Amino acid sequence: MNETNLPRCAWAAGADIMMRDYHDREWGVPVHDDVRLFEMLTLEGAQAGLSWRTVLVRRAAYRTAYHGFDIERVAAMPDAALQALIAESPLIKNRLKIFSVRENAKAAQAAIAAHGSLDAFLWSLVPEAPLNNHWTAPSQVPATTGASDHMSKTLKKAGFRFVGSTICYAFMQAAGMVDDHLTSCCCYRP
Repeated sequence: MNETNLPRCAWAAGADIMMRDYHDREWGVPVHDDVRLFEMLTLEGAQAGLSWRTVLVRRAAYRTAYHGFDIERVAAMPDAALQALIAESPLIKNRLKIFSVRENAKAAQAAIAAHGSLDAFLWSLVPEAPLNNHWTAPSQVPATTGASDHMSKTLKKAGFRFVGSTICYAFMQAAGMVDDHLTSCCCYRP
C-alpha cells in the first residue's frame, strides 16, 4: 500500500517510507504474539521523551541486542551484557531504559505464569479491545485514557517499568488494542 499520495494519519503523511510502512502495515493491527507484544512494550518504553522515528530506525538493533525479544533470554541477561549495550550499541543510551527491559522480561515471565500468556494478561487490561475510534482530526486523538491509566497502574504493580499512561496508550495503539487511524486515513477500518 505504501504509495506516497494516499491519505494517512497526520504523523505518517509525508513521512519517509519507513514511517509510512510502519503506519500502513503495523500500527493499529491487533497483535496476539507474546514476543511481538514484549517488543512493542520495550520499544514504546524506549521512545519515552523521544520521537517514534528515533526508535524505529533502531528497531533492528533492539532486536539483536535483546535476542529477538526472547523473554527468557532477556530476563537472564547479566548486568555486564546490559552495560555493554550502553557502551557499544546503537540503542538509545539511557541506562534506566536499557536495564528496565530485563526487569520487564522478568515481570512478563510472572504474568505468563499467572495468566498463561503475556497476550492474555495485556489484552485483559483493555476488555473492550479492540476499540475502533472514529477520529476525524489529530487533535481528537488522546495521549491517555482511563484504559491506559488502568493498564499503567496494573503493569507498575506487576513490576513493569517505563509504562506510564502515555506509553501505555501508545502501546495500545501499536498493538491494535485501540485503532486510532483517522476516518480520512487509507488504513481506517469502519
